[in-house]
Amino acid sequence: METSGSPRTHRRATAVALAAGVGLVLAAAAGCSSDPKYGGSGSSSASASAGAGAGGMTVNNDLQTAYQDTVKSVLPSVVQITAGESLGSGIVYDNKGDIVTNAHVIGSATSFQVTLANSSDTLAATLVYSYPASDLAVIKLSKPPSGLRPATFADSTKVEVGQIVLAMGNPLGLASSVTQGIVSAVGRTVSEPASQESPGATIPNMVQTSAAINPGNSGGALVNLSDQIVGINTLAATDAGQTGAQAPGIGFAIPASTVTSLADQMIKDGKVTNSGRAALGITSRTVLTSAGDANTGAGVVSVVSGGAAAKAGIQAGDVITKLGNTTITSSNDLSEVLAGLQPGQQVSVTYLRDGSSKTTTVTLGTLAAS
Repeated sequence: METSGSPRTHRRATAVALAAGVGLVLAAAAGCSSDPKYGGSGSSSASASAGAGAGGMTVNNDLQTAYQDTVKSVLPSVVQITAGESLGSGIVYDNKGDIVTNAHVIGSATSFQVTLANSSDTLAATLVYSYPASDLAVIKLSKPPSGLRPATFADSTKVEVGQIVLAMGNPLGLASSVTQGIVSAVGRTVSEPASQESPGATIPNMVQTSAAINPGNSGGALVNLSDQIVGINTLAATDAGQTGAQAPGIGFAIPASTVTSLADQMIKDGKVTNSGRAALGITSRTVLTSAGDANTGAGVVSVVSGGAAAKAGIQAGDVITKLGNTTITSSNDLSEVLAGLQPGQQVSVTYLRDGSSKTTTVTLGTLAAS
C-alpha cells in the first residue's frame, strides 16, 4: 500500500505514536479552536491581574468558567479503550455506540473493552474498520447503553493559531484527564514511524498544539471552548538530539473534518471508499547510491495495474528522483509530497531507468483503503 505525505514547504516533523502495555498507554496530541464563551473571537488568551494584598494573582473568572463548562460538556464523550495489552482513548461518535479513535490504539485487535467517563464498568466493543494510512479507526459498542453522549465535531478548517484548546483522554492510565494549551500551527504534515502497533503513516494537515502529550491520550479529544472536537490527539514530537525523547509542548492532532469524513464512510460502508488523498499507485522503498552512502530516490517496487503510474509508463525497478519541482531522495519524501497534492491533479515525475533519466506526466489517483 502507498502512504502519503505533505508539501515540503511545510517544515518536516518527526513524531511518534506511543504504545505500551496497560498502565503506560498510547500517545496524544492536542488540537485547536476558538470560543465566544469567554467573550472573545477565539484569539483570547488566559489572563490574570495583580490581586490586592500580598502581590497575589486573581484568575480571570470568565475564562476559568469557560474551561470548566467545556470539561463538563465534553469529557463524558471521551472513553478509555483497552485493546489487548494497550490502553488508549476514544470519542463517542453517535448514540448507536460508534466510537472513533486512532488505528494505532487498537493495533491488530478486533475486540475491545471500553470504559465510559461516567462509569467504572467495562463495555464490550468490536472493530468496525481500521484505516492505518490516516491512523483512524471506528469501533462499536456491542450493547450501547442509554444516555451516551456523542461529541460535536467542529469545522477544523476554521482553526487558527493561538486559539485555546483542551486535550482530554487517559494519559498513563489516569482516566478522564484534561490538559490545556493553544494551537501552535496548522497544516502540518507529520510522519509516524512504524511500530508494533502501527505500520506507520504520513498524515497531512495536522493541528500542532502546546497542550501536554502523554502516552494514553491517543484517540482522545482536542477541544475548543465552544465544546467542539477540533481534532483527535494522535502524535507527540520526538527530539532526535535526545535519542527519541518526547519534545515537550509539541503534539499533533488529526483535524476534525478528516475524522468525520473517514468515520462516516467506515460506519456507512464498513470501509474507506474515498480517502481524498493523492496516490501514484505504487509501492516504493528508499534506494541508496552504489556507494551506499546517500539516498538516490524512491525505488518503485510494484505498480498497481491500471493505476496512475502504470498509465504514465512507470515500471517496477524505476527510481523516482523528482515529483513536480521537488527532489525525491527517499520513499518518505515521496509520501510527504503526495500528501500535499490532490487526486486528479497532473504532476511531472522524473525517474531513473537503466541509468537514464526520464520524465513523464502523471494524473494522480486516490490513495486506496488498506
